[in-house]
Amino acid sequence: MALDKLFPDCISMRLTAQVFEDEGALQWQEGKKQKHFLLQKESPIAAVPGNVKLDLRLFGVIPFKKVTLQVVPPVKVMAGGHSIGVLLSADGVMVMGYSNITLENGRKVCPAKEANLLPGALILNVEGTAVHSDVHLSYLIDHLARKKEQIRLRVKYQEKTTEIRIKPQFCPETRRYRIGLLVRDGAAGVGTLTFYDAKTKKFGALGHVIANSGAKESWDFKNGRIVPASVQTIQKGQPGKIGEKVGFFGGKGISGNITKNTQFGIFGILRYNLSNPVYPKPLPVAMRHQVKEGPATVLTVLNNETIEAFQVSIENVFSRPRSDGKAFIIKVTDSELTNKTGGIIQGMSGSPIIQDGKLIGAVTHVLINDPSKGYGVLAEVMLEEAGLLSGRPGVSAGFSSDVYGNRI
Repeated sequence: MALDKLFPDCISMRLTAQVFEDEGALQWQEGKKQKHFLLQKESPIAAVPGNVKLDLRLFGVIPFKKVTLQVVPPVKVMAGGHSIGVLLSADGVMVMGYSNITLENGRKVCPAKEANLLPGALILNVEGTAVHSDVHLSYLIDHLARKKEQIRLRVKYQEKTTEIRIKPQFCPETRRYRIGLLVRDGAAGVGTLTFYDAKTKKFGALGHVIANSGAKESWDFKNGRIVPASVQTIQKGQPGKIGEKVGFFGGKGISGNITKNTQFGIFGILRYNLSNPVYPKPLPVAMRHQVKEGPATVLTVLNNETIEAFQVSIENVFSRPRSDGKAFIIKVTDSELTNKTGGIIQGMSGSPIIQDGKLIGAVTHVLINDPSKGYGVLAEVMLEEAGLLSGRPGVSAGFSSDVYGNRI
């Protein structure tokens, strides 16, 4: 049951569990049923659905904790590997960074920075007029600055909405008034579908958050969808330089709405079920204690829309996943994949990882100095985020997108 994973090793190695109710859910080693077992050495196997009640004690004597475990049937989903285009649009315009204004006297200024308008903020309106796009924002700032010295911006940052007053400056280069920002009104890029459930059509992809360029906050989006993407060329990765899938949006079969953008990936609902020629039937999802070091398979697209399987190795499984979702390290061992990509590249994030016939996780980040290696996020965690499991509702390796913004 891998209860030892719930506690630090210094504690779990000293814990003894007493079973006082198991509803027949437990299967013991060598068929010998017992009431006490050491957490790290003698844990039974959860064989059938049911509730298990345990009394945990330090050194077998000191009461530590009572727990009730619910054994549920294994969850199965369809493996992904499909290349997808990801489109997000914001309810306003997102601040990506600063862009200084060079005045006629040569002095450089940035009114937005002076007003403490931070990257990651969402500009909702200017002087009460709702902002619909970056072009619209640029027009409003220039138009209003020719009438008044200061303008009022309504902005949202870290769930708080405030009003900021800024004095725009005339930019000789663009011949319009600006406040010194780089902004975007949407995000678009190429990634990989991780899984979907044929019954509910719920899906998970990417394995990491879509964040603002230059900011740690997730993209605060109004509308989001996934569409087909065709990979046309590969920019091979090398130490210090991340490779990338280059393609275009288009094709048939993939269509869905994005409902969540979290640190474990993007999630939503497909309009239609998909097919996977490599794994045409649903796969069971591995729990975290079932992920182990050793060989595994990754599914991804390198040419057009064809899903292919490549060999990787799980090199290190963390005793506890990191807060950003990284749970294990993978290494590309497939010579064909290495020759084509150099290892893990942008556009591969979300590529499903399969071990012993189970979906264990997805590619999420690449190690910059060694593109043959990267991180994986657990499938268990992604399914929880997608609402398919009971429980809680480096550099990005795969959302290949335009990171530049328009100057405002």
